[in-house]
Parts: sequence; structure tokens; C-alpha cells
Amino acid sequence: MVPANLTIKPKQPENNPMPKQKQSRSKPARARRKPSAELIEVTIDQLNDDGIGIGRYQGKEVLVAGSLPGEKVCVAVEHEGQRRIIGQFRRLLTKSPARKPSPCPSLRDCQGCSLMSMGYADQLDFKQTKVREALNAYPQLKGTDISPILAAEEPLGYRTSAKLAVARRNGRIVIGLYRRGSHEVADIGACPLHHPLVNRIVEVVREEIARQDIYLYNPVTRRGLLRYLLIKVSPATGKAMVTFVTAQREYKRITALAKWVARKIPEVVSVQQNVNASSGNVIMGRETLRMVGQPDLFDQVGNIRLRISPTSFFQVNHAQAARIYALVRRWAALESHEFALDLYCGIGGIALHLAQDAGRVIGVEMVEDAVRNAQQNAAMNNLANCRFLAGDTAELLQDLIVDLPSLATAVLNPPRSGCDVEVLQAVTQLQPRTIIYVSCNPDTLARDLAELQKLGYRTAEIQPVDMFPQTAHVESVARLVKTGQQANQ
Repeated sequence: MVPANLTIKPKQPENNPMPKQKQSRSKPARARRKPSAELIEVTIDQLNDDGIGIGRYQGKEVLVAGSLPGEKVCVAVEHEGQRRIIGQFRRLLTKSPARKPSPCPSLRDCQGCSLMSMGYADQLDFKQTKVREALNAYPQLKGTDISPILAAEEPLGYRTSAKLAVARRNGRIVIGLYRRGSHEVADIGACPLHHPLVNRIVEVVREEIARQDIYLYNPVTRRGLLRYLLIKVSPATGKAMVTFVTAQREYKRITALAKWVARKIPEVVSVQQNVNASSGNVIMGRETLRMVGQPDLFDQVGNIRLRISPTSFFQVNHAQAARIYALVRRWAALESHEFALDLYCGIGGIALHLAQDAGRVIGVEMVEDAVRNAQQNAAMNNLANCRFLAGDTAELLQDLIVDLPSLATAVLNPPRSGCDVEVLQAVTQLQPRTIIYVSCNPDTLARDLAELQKLGYRTAEIQPVDMFPQTAHVESVARLVKTGQQANQ
């Protein structure tokens, strides 16, 4: 049970129809920037869904990253609107019993880990409550069986993948994350969440950028060469892939940078250049060029070997991903004559685990590079009973409804926006015995579970998983059965 002083600001259920594309949001009114940082004292009442502290000052809501409920803090006013103040944590006046020393010297500058000042047991309570409250927003989901959250054995050093912006600030090179609502990059230094090899690569890249004086991209002027540094690490092999995202093709300096990194860190076995000339905030472009080493990175989760390309998505927490895959396989309980479907399958991690038990598995994924990897992974693991399709999930499902035999299990692993209603309708038309929904967003999970209940499937149990310790994010795995079917069937 979450302590009384670690409340979460309640949210309204997601009643909007499930769109095929992201709905555009209207821009908020332009905030008034203070000519100088006014200092105010605020008592924090609760955390919002992102783990940001909320208090009130002169009738306005105040958001303060890094603060905890029950604390009184001194805050510098960064932006003030008609109803809301964005404040920067300056000094702690009254301390919460949930606060612990942070292992990160860049915490206030970076703000990427909203719960890092909170003890780990309290973080788990916060996330458990977050899942429960998301479901309670829908009357039909109240009372759903939610198991205790699966804690991470390693709450630090777990991130095996990093997407970092590169910039100059006050004459120095900064590599890190964009601050909320700005074009300014906060330097993360040696991030305690990153795998040690990620931090080694970051520092070597920083040194070589300075030595070569590489022109870094400025999103305001839209000038410069190097935009992002992407790193993927395989804990199974101890090897890494590095991708430099540039604003245009450039051979000489990026090749020199790639060779330098591979020479300084032998664990780097693949260096790529991705070209993104767009002015938006999408990180990667369509063109990827191999600079040094092999084209892909190899990893292993459980007993499944995986091939990962520069543009393919893979879970950043290797250990917790393995636990999720094992749970999905256990819940599916497939037999050798049965058929399973894995939607939003990525590089095939879940599908390949299911294929060890099933007669046949089909995976569906939008990203063509990921499908290519999934096909290679099936061959590499000698699993000939897997087939992978590239394309829009809803459209492909319409074809599969006609062609598929009886379906035992359907696995849904969508992005944060959840599933389109057309996907949910098509899945239930296939009448699987079990639906397993893997979610990284409790709000869209609850919305989709409520929709699936209308379509004849009730939620038998939910298992939260702490995939991202020190942050407010929580993964959940839900098992659904046909309405009227026993939960243990």
C-alpha cells in the first residue's frame, strides 16, 4: 500500500476514440518568462503521473521536479502562466521520510529520473498505485486482480540502450537529454542508470568531438552536423553498437569519429551513421550507413539469440524484459498443435519464445528493419514455425481473419498510445482462448482493457513490472480470457 504522503494526482479516463494516428494537441498559451528568477516557498501535496511534485502558490498549481509529497521546498519560478507555475527545485526546507540520497550529481540539471530521490520501496508503491488508479478510472475494471509489482534486482546500471542529444552549451560539449519544453540539452555525465559500457562510450565520443571540433547541430538555427548519439549494449556478449545521427551525409569526419571509438573501445563492434535532415524532433531518418564493423548487434534473452539493427526497437532493461517474456510464455501455455499471434512484435523476442511451444506463430510489425531482424532471428534459433509480416497492424489483421485457423493466444505489445479500436475488434473476432497485453502506459492499458471487456474478454490478472527504476514509468502485463471463462483456464 502506498504511504499516505505519496499520493498520485487523479487523472480522467482516456475516453477519446482510439485513433489510427496520433491526435494533435492544441498548443498551450505561451507562458510568461520571468525577467529574473523569483524565489517562492511551496509545500508539495502529491505527485503527478510523471512523478513531478505538485503544490499550490497563491491559487496556482506549481510543478517542481525532484520534490516529494509532504516536503516544503524553495523554488525558482521558471515560467508562470495564468493557472500554473513551473518551478525549479532550489533548496529543501522540510524533508519527506521517503527521500534518500541521490546517486546522480546531474539529477537537478537532467530531470530525466523523476523518482531518483525516492527510496526504492516507495517507488514500487507509487507505481503499484499508479496501475491501480488507472484501472479504477473505469468502473468495470475496479477489483481487477493486480499482483505485487516485480521489482528490479538492479535498480541502477540497467539501461542497455541510450538515445542522447549532442550540443554545445557555453562553449562546452554536452551529451544528454533535452530539457522539458526546450531546445537546451542537459548534460548527463556518467549516468547511474546506464550500463557502464554506455558511459564509457559517451566519454570517448565527447573527447573525440572536441579533438576534431565537429560541428554540432543546433535545432534553433537548423545548422550543424552531429545531432544524436545512439548506443545499444548486449549484456549477453558485452558488445555494443554506436549510431551517429547526422543532419546530412558526411564521410570524412564521421568515419574518423567511428574508427576512433572502435579503436578506443574494442567492445564496440558496430558503428553506423544515420542521416536525418528533417527539422522535427524525430530522432532517426530513413538512411543508415555502416561505417565500421558488423551491420547488427547480437544479444540473447533467455535461450533465444537475437539480432538487432540500428533502427530496431528493443527493451532497454535486459533482465526485466527476460522476466516479461517468460511470463508471457507461461500464461500462453501453448501446445505443439496450437497457433499464436504476436502483434507489434518488434524483432520477435516474444514470438520466438512462444514458438518453442506452439505449432505456429505469426508476428506483425510496422518497422521493416525489425521484421528483417525477426526473420533472421527465427532462422538463427532454428524456429521454422515463425512467420513475420511487415505493415499496418489493423490492415494485416483483416487479411488474417480470413486466412487464420483457430487461434489459441494473441499477444498485444503496442506503443504508449495503445491499440487502435480496429485492432481490438479484429483480435476478438479471431476468438483466441487468451489475450495477453503488454503495456508501457497504465492509462491506455486501462482504456483498452475496458474496450476488450465490451468485446467479450475480461481481465483475469495483471502483473506490473518495474522496467524503468528511478523513473515514473511502469510496465504491465495483463491476461484476458473470454467472459464466462474461468480465470485459471
